[in-house]
Amino acid sequence: MATNEVEVGVVGVGHLGRHHARLYAALDGVRLVGVVDSDPERARSVADEYGCEAWTDPEALRGRVQAASVAVPTVLHRDVAEMLLRDGVDVLVEKPMAHTLEEADAINAAARESGRLVMVGHTERFNPAMIAMARVVEAPRFFEIHRLAGFTARSTDINVILDLMIHDLDLLLYLDGSEAISVDALGVAALTDKLDIANARVRMASGCVANLTASRISVEQVRRVRLFQGRTYLACDTVKRQVERYRLVMGAEGKPTIARDELPIEDGEPLGIELAAFVNAVRTRSRPPVDGDQGRRVLELALKIREAVDASMRR
Repeated sequence: MATNEVEVGVVGVGHLGRHHARLYAALDGVRLVGVVDSDPERARSVADEYGCEAWTDPEALRGRVQAASVAVPTVLHRDVAEMLLRDGVDVLVEKPMAHTLEEADAINAAARESGRLVMVGHTERFNPAMIAMARVVEAPRFFEIHRLAGFTARSTDINVILDLMIHDLDLLLYLDGSEAISVDALGVAALTDKLDIANARVRMASGCVANLTASRISVEQVRRVRLFQGRTYLACDTVKRQVERYRLVMGAEGKPTIARDELPIEDGEPLGIELAAFVNAVRTRSRPPVDGDQGRRVLELALKIREAVDASMRR
């Protein structure tokens, strides 16, 4: 075994956690020690596929791993993450970080007290198209963001804001860099008893304004971020892995014209890039790209949008 090999585990190997296990098993310098799931057959199936141990209780990871992904239902994030952190394990908690701000605060407190790392799984930041776009963003003035997905029984324990829109709230806070100062929002529960469609208008302290729409009952998958900044319009499609840039330039005789180009996009699976970044933080003891404070900040904005939707329904 390599001396710098990072031993990891995965708690929750449903649809998403299974991919965590797959990618950890393929990462250089990483050993997938075991997976945990309340369904013993599922745990065993994933463990057999990736050559590791299988357990049904997260406490089985005690003393066996340096780091772990937490991909259980959101309401269980706090309990699992706190237990691991207090046992000296660095954790990557899938988004949303927690069900409430109090739970997020408890996770962050456990990390501080134990000296461990917390990273939150906002995978869209690691999409190669978004990475390319972020490199050229300068003082954005307006965002138009659409995230539409087909209906699935997964994640119906939370509303569409925490399920889908939270990805784009993270991108907004990350790319703009300031705080949200006002929120207006509307939403509808269509197929479930929780919000399935939501629209929010967010004004940032920088003066930037964002219009965000999320739906989990669409017939097509759409993930588009359109951004306007000084003399530049950027259109990012993270499904197609494409970023178009339109710039106002001075042409012949001083006449303005629009120049279009496409940004170069590197290869890579977003979740794989994210997990590699987490492992690097664990190995180097450096701050993760999306730490617990950032995860809490995104959750706070998502909950404010939910409150705005509730207020609109009472009018």
